[in-house]
Amino acid sequence: MTNTNISEYAHLSQAAKEYMECDKQTRIQYIRSPRWIGYPKALEIIEKLEDLQSYPRRHRMPNMLIVGESNSGKTMIAERFLEKNPPYEREDNEGVVIPVLFVQAPPVPSESRLYSNILEKMFAPYRPSDTAEKKHYQAIQLMKYCNVQMLVIDEIHSILAGNLEKQRVFLSVLRNLGNELKIPIVGLGIKDALRAVKTDPQLDNRFKPTILPRWEYGQDYRRLLASFESMLPLAQPSKLSARPIATKLLSMSDGLIGELSELLSEAAVQAISNGKECIDLQLLNDLQWLSPGERRLQNG
Repeated sequence: MTNTNISEYAHLSQAAKEYMECDKQTRIQYIRSPRWIGYPKALEIIEKLEDLQSYPRRHRMPNMLIVGESNSGKTMIAERFLEKNPPYEREDNEGVVIPVLFVQAPPVPSESRLYSNILEKMFAPYRPSDTAEKKHYQAIQLMKYCNVQMLVIDEIHSILAGNLEKQRVFLSVLRNLGNELKIPIVGLGIKDALRAVKTDPQLDNRFKPTILPRWEYGQDYRRLLASFESMLPLAQPSKLSARPIATKLLSMSDGLIGELSELLSEAAVQAISNGKECIDLQLLNDLQWLSPGERRLQNG
């Protein structure tokens, strides 16, 4: 513990100020822990998800596709939505209600593997050797019992890992799932997800895409950096939103929020370790950080 008065750290959030009273290792652990920043596009998507969740049940439910490059913040937004809709005990104490079910798409388009992923996420026993029909029946009955209101599928672009026939079958399974349960389905994926869904014209009409673009230099981006800075327990202001360092961070992260978050975390850890207590251009240069584009070129 230090003896510094936490009221001195005007550039920090209250939580970050409190961590300034902790030892270096605890501060570093806090910096590397997940954190949520409600920037405008993320809040807009969460609002759309809330509208979709409360949509009146009908045979042809609207769906949503959240599309962005790897590390663009898709999963972070979905996890935030899940935090706002956690499972809870049924009123009769005979199990739980799961408002939003979040599952991973199988690595190849497989009806059986999708149902297995659903059952595993709901902690339901099943035999891997069971037929797809049996898993389908079990998954549908369990999702109805737990009053699942929305199914979120991550990495939905994995559909393209199979041939056209497998893709069509898998998309048909998604369509039937939505019809049977009368719930919306939300897919998360890279741009290939748009191409995958277009394989099924009926699903293509139902899945409304929302794009997460790369960040560009501007007021919203500078506000984002200011929000990040307020959460990093560093004794000295870094002035991340000032143009020189803001443009440097944009270049190093390729405008991807997940990359930016990881970059700032590592920079903050370095600032604590070397005693500088702020992030500046020199520190960023010393990190020898490679942007996603540079890593792709290096990997050939």
